[in-house]
Amino acid sequence: MPIDLPAARNVHVNPTQDEMRSWVLEHMPRITETEFGNLNYEAQVTARLARSTFFVADEEIHQNRISRAEYEEWATRQDAYIADKDMILIEGYIGPDPGFQTGSRLFMEKTQANIPAMQQQLYFPKDDAWGPEFTVIYTPGLAAPGKPDDRLILVDLENYVTRVFGSDYFGESKMGGLRMWNHLVFERGGLALHSGLKAFPADTTPDGKEKVALIIGLSGTGKTTTTFRRQLDSLPVQDDFVALMPGGKVYTTENGCFAKTYGLDPDDEPTIYAGTTRSDAWLENVGVTADG
Repeated sequence: MPIDLPAARNVHVNPTQDEMRSWVLEHMPRITETEFGNLNYEAQVTARLARSTFFVADEEIHQNRISRAEYEEWATRQDAYIADKDMILIEGYIGPDPGFQTGSRLFMEKTQANIPAMQQQLYFPKDDAWGPEFTVIYTPGLAAPGKPDDRLILVDLENYVTRVFGSDYFGESKMGGLRMWNHLVFERGGLALHSGLKAFPADTTPDGKEKVALIIGLSGTGKTTTTFRRQLDSLPVQDDFVALMPGGKVYTTENGCFAKTYGLDPDDEPTIYAGTTRSDAWLENVGVTADG
């Protein structure tokens, strides 16, 4: 059963990209508009915080853990913080395939509207059958004193809830859902792979059948670049996480990509360059000159 969301002063449910853009410009510091009309945010946190990430477990596990009792204390503290805040609720699916669509939602402070705007672009749209399975509750303005860097990410796989305290980095939202999805894949007998996925049209393969290729690697090793390259007229399908199921079926996760811009060349990576220079793209920690 999905948890009930904390009560808030006001909740904006599935606002438009234009609405969230206006809130970013109204509330957020360190915002730069580029020559392409999109917005870049200079986050204080520049990567996901492994030292600050704890899984809820009362017995020893191979990851950082926190007891159920302490988790509930932090949850109560976060719920109390949210009570007088304006929040944004973004709802959608991880994955497009009806056989493995996972209803997901992000509950986020309105004063950090760039993160829900980015997450909305990565979710697949909800439909009449949508119901929440994963929940990410995210409060950048609430620190976690006593935890590493005074920040905290709590992962409750029993209830499929992730709570984020004190980080303004989009990766905690993105990975908050994907981490829980990885666990669900394992529970259903599959392997969650940190992998890109591309498709080769039938007329380019030796046997005349469409083929797919998995591009597996750590962050920063070229998955996205390789996935989006157009060898043999191949097309990108997914650039981050996929599920490999018994029998060879592959499920994808996100309706977009989160790519590094360093050295981005329009001739070498035209698809990513074109996406990055759209006015509705969101940038985070990208170097932008004074003239945009």
